[in-house]
Amino acid sequence: MHVVITGGNRGIGAGLATAYSARGDTVTATARDGTPGLAPLDVADPNSQTAFAQSLDGQAVDLLICNAGVFLDRGQDLAGGFAPDLWADSFAVNVTGVFLTVQNLLPSLRAGQNAKVAIISSQMGAHSKAKGRDFIYRASKAAALNLGINLSHALKDDEISVGIYHPGWVITDMGGAAADINVDQAVDGLMREFDALTLETTGCFRTWDARDHPYWAKTDTL
Repeated sequence: MHVVITGGNRGIGAGLATAYSARGDTVTATARDGTPGLAPLDVADPNSQTAFAQSLDGQAVDLLICNAGVFLDRGQDLAGGFAPDLWADSFAVNVTGVFLTVQNLLPSLRAGQNAKVAIISSQMGAHSKAKGRDFIYRASKAAALNLGINLSHALKDDEISVGIYHPGWVITDMGGAAADINVDQAVDGLMREFDALTLETTGCFRTWDARDHPYWAKTDTL
């Protein structure tokens, strides 16, 4: 199986790359910063997307993991924070970047065997988890969730399954040291979920620990 992972230079992305390689899969991991051994890809840059797709030279992709993401508005104050450039830069990576990656790799996905797209979103984008803070990140992850559900409909005739996933609150540079689970736990759970994704479950929003995540109804029980 050929697995492509965006944002594969650290955290969950690096963990997934290591685990799939250890399992014997062919892995193409990408990084924006030119990390040695990883394919260069700035998901927010259309030219970079085109160059990356061309570098695959028609190679089939069986699993595309859209993992690259940013959290730029942590700690911003409602009264004076959340500048427009933070909105633009966040959506460029977390939403547009996902779309451009799928769009540019569509020929490779169509050539894959039971191809799948896994979009790493977050429960912070769910209406049921609204907290009145982190407005940009939450809005971008909600948009990524919506995008994934729409893509699941658009790609069903191509027999490409799409799943959207909450990876847990993970101890990474983004998640911080106080998070609930480590990278290995998140990776193990996510891989099980990706393996289980089919056309029958396409459009799902699932957690790393095998739960369907509600995203519309507000609830205090989660």
